[in-house]
Amino acid sequence: MAFRIEKDTMGEVQVPADKYWAAQTERSRNNFKIGPEASMPAEIIEAFGYLKKAAAFANHDLGVLPAEKRDLIAQACDEILANKLDDQFPSLFGKPAPVRNQI
Repeated sequence: MAFRIEKDTMGEVQVPADKYWAAQTERSRNNFKIGPEASMPAEIIEAFGYLKKAAAFANHDLGVLPAEKRDLIAQACDEILANKLDDQFPSLFGKPAPVRNQI
C-alpha cells in the first residue's frame, strides 16, 4: 500500500495515498478504535453533502466564490450523495462508514 506524509501540530503521520483525509483523521483511526457506534452517522455525511453544495451556490451568488470553485464543490458533493466516496469517510473502527440509501 502506498502512503503519503501529512503533518499537523503533533508531527508527521502516514496516510494511505488513495484517501482524501489528513493527519488528524488518520490519528483518530489509529488511536481510537472503539467501534462503529462511535462513527459519524451516514445521515450526517449525506446532510453535509447537501449543506456544502447549497453553501457553494449561496457563496457564488454573493460574489465570494468563483464559479469554477462552486462547480468543483458541487461535483464533489454530488459524488458524496451518489455514494461514490463512501470509503473516504472512515469510522473510528477503521472501516468505511455504512453505505447510504440514495434518495
